[in-house]
Amino acid sequence: MQENSSADEGRAYWQATIRLTIGLLVIWFAVSFGAGILLRDVLDQWSLGGAPLGFWFAQQGAIYVFVVLIFFYCWAMRRIEKEHGVRA
Repeated sequence: MQENSSADEGRAYWQATIRLTIGLLVIWFAVSFGAGILLRDVLDQWSLGGAPLGFWFAQQGAIYVFVVLIFFYCWAMRRIEKEHGVRA
């Protein structure tokens, strides 16, 4: 019985990890490809720091979002590991 519970817990851990990873990859894609390329013309109507917003996202904003995603991933994985009893 213990072995089946352990397998279920492992499966739940990996599902949570994969869900987090896919969610962050979607955000990464939306910011880099969406804001930087697809929506560039729409975003260029506004400016940030003297540069058109679409250009800013392509050159600077995407990098800032990526760094935030890295820190969020670390925080969320620590939380998932704690919930599922995974020790590093």
